Amino acid sequence: MTDYARYAIYYTPPPGALADFGARWLGWDAARGRARAHFDLPALPRPVADLTAAPRKYGFHGTLKPPFRLAPGQSRATLDTALEDLAARLAPVTLAGLRLARLGGFLALVPEGEAAALAALAAEVVARLDAFRAPPTRDELQRRRAAGLSPAQEANLLRWGYPYVMEEFRFHLTLTGALPPEAAEATRAALAPVLAPLQPRPFVLDALSLCGEDGAGRFHLLHRVPLSG
Repeated sequence: MTDYARYAIYYTPPPGALADFGARWLGWDAARGRARAHFDLPALPRPVADLTAAPRKYGFHGTLKPPFRLAPGQSRATLDTALEDLAARLAPVTLAGLRLARLGGFLALVPEGEAAALAALAAEVVARLDAFRAPPTRDELQRRRAAGLSPAQEANLLRWGYPYVMEEFRFHLTLTGALPPEAAEATRAALAPVLAPLQPRPFVLDALSLCGEDGAGRFHLLHRVPLSG
């Protein structure tokens, strides 16, 4: 069994048009563990490889439990078993759909309509699997704090190892790195007609994906576990 530097619990789209788009857009297919050639898209302000450099290594996903190193005494096998047990107790979540939006300086697919049920599911995943997370190192804490954290985000960092969980959680499938406003708007305009027929309506989150970070820093889909609670 391959050892991975870190693990994460993500939402990954099931095989199909949206998953294939994400792999080709980012240039990394986490499900197959290989690079993908970017497709040509006219009217982009920069090459696709530049726009997607930051999110590429993670693959096309929505974060539920952010990447973590395994705590002493834990293993991928025990994490996998705990994930299966958790998924058996959690029910799928259905939302109105996904839409293309700007979040700060980057573009992402975000939920349409009420997303409280999805936030509650993510909180369960963060809390129930936290025994598998090694505490952050001093360097990791400093990197997170460099962005400037609110008191709530600082509390999350100390308790859960990551600022943007629990009340600070915002589900999204990242499409670009940070962009200036004009470049972000131009990219959004170019992407919108391509994504329109692929955006799920309704959007159903019906599985948890265990992903692992390899030695080169790229994440691989290891196990997609259906929600059956």
